Amino acid sequence: MSGEQDSGDQVHARGGELVYSGGGWRDYGESGLAAPLAAALAEFVTHGYHGTSVREIAAQAGLSVPGLYYHYPSKQALLRGLLEQTMDELLARSEAAVAEAGDRPIEQFDAVVESLLRFHMYRRGQAFIGSTEIRSLDAEYRASYIGRRDRQQRMVDRIVAAGAEAGEFATPYPRDAARAVTVMCVGVSTWYRADGDLAADELVRRNLRIARDIVGYAGA
Repeated sequence: MSGEQDSGDQVHARGGELVYSGGGWRDYGESGLAAPLAAALAEFVTHGYHGTSVREIAAQAGLSVPGLYYHYPSKQALLRGLLEQTMDELLARSEAAVAEAGDRPIEQFDAVVESLLRFHMYRRGQAFIGSTEIRSLDAEYRASYIGRRDRQQRMVDRIVAAGAEAGEFATPYPRDAARAVTVMCVGVSTWYRADGDLAADELVRRNLRIARDIVGYAGA
Protein backbone atom coordinates (compact mmCIF):
# COMPACT_ATOMS: atom_id res chain seq x y z
CA MET A 1 0.00 0.00 0.00
CA SER A 2 1.34 3.40 -0.91
CA GLY A 3 1.10 6.70 0.87
CA GLU A 4 0.62 10.27 -0.18
CA GLN A 5 2.58 11.27 -3.25
CA ASP A 6 2.34 13.52 -6.27
CA SER A 7 0.13 11.75 -8.79
CA GLY A 8 -1.03 14.43 -11.22
CA ASP A 9 -4.62 13.52 -10.45
CA GLN A 10 -7.01 13.76 -13.40
CA VAL A 11 -10.61 12.68 -13.86
CA HIS A 12 -12.29 12.76 -17.25
CA ALA A 13 -15.33 11.29 -18.97
CA ARG A 14 -15.12 8.36 -21.35
CA GLY A 15 -18.25 6.85 -22.84
CA GLY A 16 -20.39 8.43 -20.15
CA GLU A 17 -18.22 6.99 -17.36
CA LEU A 18 -15.77 8.84 -15.11
CA VAL A 19 -12.22 7.63 -15.63
CA TYR A 20 -9.38 8.24 -13.19
CA SER A 21 -6.06 8.73 -14.96
CA GLY A 22 -3.85 10.13 -12.23
CA GLY A 23 -1.70 7.06 -11.68
CA GLY A 24 -2.67 4.35 -9.20
CA TRP A 25 -5.95 4.89 -7.38
CA ARG A 26 -4.05 4.59 -4.10
CA ASP A 27 -1.72 7.47 -4.96
CA TYR A 28 -2.58 10.94 -3.70
CA GLY A 29 -0.87 14.21 -4.45
CA GLU A 30 -2.30 17.70 -4.48
CA SER A 31 -6.02 17.90 -5.10
CA GLY A 32 -5.60 19.87 -8.30
CA LEU A 33 -8.31 22.33 -7.27
CA ALA A 34 -8.22 25.68 -9.03
CA ALA A 35 -7.22 28.58 -6.77
CA PRO A 36 -10.80 29.85 -6.22
CA LEU A 37 -12.01 26.38 -5.22
CA ALA A 38 -8.99 25.73 -3.00
CA ALA A 39 -9.63 29.08 -1.30
CA ALA A 40 -13.34 28.31 -0.89
CA LEU A 41 -12.47 24.92 0.61
CA ALA A 42 -10.11 26.48 3.17
CA GLU A 43 -12.68 29.08 4.20
CA PHE A 44 -15.64 26.67 4.30
CA VAL A 45 -13.70 24.20 6.47
CA THR A 46 -12.72 26.97 8.89
CA HIS A 47 -15.88 29.08 9.00
CA GLY A 48 -18.61 27.04 7.33
CA TYR A 49 -20.45 27.99 4.15
CA HIS A 50 -22.76 30.52 5.75
CA GLY A 51 -19.97 31.99 7.86
CA THR A 52 -17.78 32.70 4.83
CA SER A 53 -18.01 35.78 2.62
CA VAL A 54 -17.10 36.02 -1.05
CA ARG A 55 -14.62 38.75 -0.12
CA GLU A 56 -12.80 36.33 2.22
CA ILE A 57 -12.62 33.67 -0.48
CA ALA A 58 -11.28 36.20 -2.98
CA ALA A 59 -8.60 37.34 -0.54
CA GLN A 60 -7.60 33.74 0.18
CA ALA A 61 -7.32 33.09 -3.58
CA GLY A 62 -5.31 36.27 -4.20
CA LEU A 63 -8.05 37.70 -6.40
CA SER A 64 -10.26 40.76 -6.40
CA VAL A 65 -13.97 40.13 -5.87
CA PRO A 66 -14.72 40.90 -9.55
CA GLY A 67 -11.86 38.59 -10.51
CA LEU A 68 -13.38 35.79 -8.45
CA TYR A 69 -16.81 36.41 -9.96
CA TYR A 70 -15.28 36.07 -13.42
CA HIS A 71 -14.56 32.41 -12.65
CA TYR A 72 -17.46 31.65 -10.30
CA PRO A 73 -20.50 33.97 -10.35
CA SER A 74 -21.61 33.24 -6.78
CA LYS A 75 -20.67 31.56 -3.52
CA GLN A 76 -23.17 28.81 -4.40
CA ALA A 77 -21.31 28.22 -7.68
CA LEU A 78 -18.10 27.76 -5.69
CA LEU A 79 -19.72 25.19 -3.41
CA ARG A 80 -21.19 23.35 -6.40
CA GLY A 81 -17.87 23.36 -8.24
CA LEU A 82 -16.06 22.06 -5.18
CA LEU A 83 -18.54 19.23 -4.58
CA GLU A 84 -18.64 18.27 -8.26
CA GLN A 85 -14.88 17.81 -8.36
CA THR A 86 -14.95 15.93 -5.06
CA MET A 87 -17.54 13.44 -6.29
CA ASP A 88 -15.85 13.08 -9.68
CA GLU A 89 -12.64 12.01 -7.98
CA LEU A 90 -14.29 9.79 -5.38
CA LEU A 91 -16.35 7.87 -7.94
CA ALA A 92 -13.52 7.53 -10.43
CA ARG A 93 -11.08 6.24 -7.81
CA SER A 94 -13.64 3.75 -6.46
CA GLU A 95 -14.47 2.49 -9.94
CA ALA A 96 -10.77 2.14 -10.78
CA ALA A 97 -10.19 0.18 -7.57
CA VAL A 98 -13.03 -2.27 -8.27
CA ALA A 99 -12.00 -2.66 -11.91
CA GLU A 100 -8.47 -3.56 -10.83
CA ALA A 101 -9.64 -6.11 -8.24
CA GLY A 102 -10.34 -9.75 -8.99
CA ASP A 103 -13.71 -11.31 -9.72
CA ARG A 104 -14.49 -12.47 -6.19
CA PRO A 105 -16.74 -10.24 -4.09
CA ILE A 106 -14.20 -10.16 -1.24
CA GLU A 107 -11.52 -8.84 -3.59
CA GLN A 108 -13.81 -6.11 -4.87
CA PHE A 109 -14.99 -5.37 -1.32
CA ASP A 110 -11.46 -4.91 -0.02
CA ALA A 111 -10.65 -2.65 -2.98
CA VAL A 112 -13.65 -0.34 -2.65
CA VAL A 113 -13.30 -0.12 1.14
CA GLU A 114 -9.61 0.76 0.87
CA SER A 115 -10.41 3.34 -1.80
CA LEU A 116 -13.06 4.96 0.38
CA LEU A 117 -10.75 4.98 3.39
CA ARG A 118 -7.86 6.56 1.51
CA PHE A 119 -10.07 9.18 -0.09
CA HIS A 120 -11.48 10.24 3.26
CA MET A 121 -7.97 10.35 4.71
CA TYR A 122 -6.25 12.30 1.93
CA ARG A 123 -9.19 14.48 0.88
CA ARG A 124 -10.40 15.15 4.41
CA GLY A 125 -11.43 18.74 3.85
CA GLN A 126 -13.39 18.03 0.69
CA ALA A 127 -15.04 15.00 2.26
CA PHE A 128 -15.95 17.03 5.35
CA ILE A 129 -17.63 19.75 3.27
CA GLY A 130 -19.39 17.10 1.18
CA SER A 131 -20.92 15.66 4.35
CA THR A 132 -21.70 18.84 6.29
CA GLU A 133 -22.75 21.39 3.69
CA ILE A 134 -25.40 19.43 1.76
CA ARG A 135 -27.96 21.61 3.54
CA SER A 136 -26.34 24.68 1.99
CA LEU A 137 -26.83 23.52 -1.62
CA ASP A 138 -29.73 24.93 -3.59
CA ALA A 139 -32.56 22.44 -4.05
CA GLU A 140 -31.88 21.77 -7.73
CA TYR A 141 -28.25 20.81 -7.31
CA ARG A 142 -28.80 19.09 -3.96
CA ALA A 143 -30.84 16.38 -5.69
CA SER A 144 -28.10 15.87 -8.28
CA TYR A 145 -25.39 15.69 -5.62
CA ILE A 146 -27.32 13.20 -3.49
CA GLY A 147 -27.88 11.10 -6.61
CA ARG A 148 -24.14 10.91 -7.21
CA ARG A 149 -23.49 10.09 -3.58
CA ASP A 150 -26.08 7.31 -3.84
CA ARG A 151 -24.22 5.98 -6.89
CA GLN A 152 -21.19 5.45 -4.67
CA GLN A 153 -23.31 3.68 -2.07
CA ARG A 154 -24.90 1.41 -4.69
CA MET A 155 -21.42 0.29 -5.71
CA VAL A 156 -20.80 -0.97 -2.16
CA ASP A 157 -24.35 -2.38 -1.93
CA ARG A 158 -23.89 -4.48 -5.07
CA ILE A 159 -20.58 -5.94 -3.92
CA VAL A 160 -21.88 -6.87 -0.47
CA ALA A 161 -25.06 -8.36 -1.95
CA ALA A 162 -22.97 -10.43 -4.36
CA GLY A 163 -20.78 -11.64 -1.49
CA ALA A 164 -23.82 -12.66 0.54
CA GLU A 165 -25.35 -14.48 -2.43
CA ALA A 166 -22.07 -16.29 -3.11
CA GLY A 167 -21.77 -17.36 0.52
CA GLU A 168 -18.62 -15.33 1.14
CA PHE A 169 -20.36 -12.92 3.54
CA ALA A 170 -22.47 -14.29 6.36
CA THR A 171 -24.38 -11.13 7.23
CA PRO A 172 -28.15 -11.67 7.12
CA TYR A 173 -28.53 -7.95 6.36
CA PRO A 174 -26.29 -7.13 3.39
CA ARG A 175 -27.89 -3.75 2.66
CA ASP A 176 -27.54 -2.59 6.26
CA ALA A 177 -24.00 -3.96 6.46
CA ALA A 178 -23.00 -2.10 3.28
CA ARG A 179 -24.25 1.17 4.70
CA ALA A 180 -22.49 0.59 8.00
CA VAL A 181 -19.21 0.05 6.16
CA THR A 182 -19.64 3.25 4.16
CA VAL A 183 -20.45 5.28 7.28
CA MET A 184 -17.28 3.94 8.92
CA CYS A 185 -15.15 4.97 5.93
CA VAL A 186 -16.71 8.43 5.65
CA GLY A 187 -16.21 9.00 9.37
CA VAL A 188 -12.43 8.77 8.97
CA SER A 189 -12.46 12.31 7.55
CA THR A 190 -13.54 13.68 10.94
CA TRP A 191 -10.62 12.32 12.96
CA TYR A 192 -7.70 11.17 10.80
CA ARG A 193 -4.53 13.24 11.05
CA ALA A 194 -1.47 12.62 8.90
CA ASP A 195 0.76 13.34 11.91
CA GLY A 196 -1.32 11.21 14.29
CA ASP A 197 -0.35 8.02 16.07
CA LEU A 198 -1.89 5.74 13.43
CA ALA A 199 -0.04 5.50 10.12
CA ALA A 200 -2.13 5.50 6.97
CA ASP A 201 -1.45 1.88 5.98
CA GLU A 202 -2.13 0.64 9.51
CA LEU A 203 -5.42 2.56 9.57
CA VAL A 204 -6.41 0.88 6.31
CA ARG A 205 -5.41 -2.55 7.60
CA ARG A 206 -7.40 -2.21 10.83
CA ASN A 207 -10.49 -0.79 9.17
CA LEU A 208 -10.46 -3.42 6.46
CA ARG A 209 -10.56 -6.05 9.19
CA ILE A 210 -13.46 -4.24 10.88
CA ALA A 211 -15.28 -3.94 7.54
CA ARG A 212 -14.84 -7.66 6.91
CA ASP A 213 -16.29 -8.36 10.36
CA ILE A 214 -19.30 -6.17 9.59
CA VAL A 215 -20.18 -8.20 6.48
CA GLY A 216 -19.35 -11.52 8.16
CA TYR A 217 -16.39 -12.61 6.07
CA ALA A 218 -14.71 -15.60 7.69
CA GLY A 219 -12.27 -16.62 4.95
CA ALA A 220 -8.51 -16.55 5.02
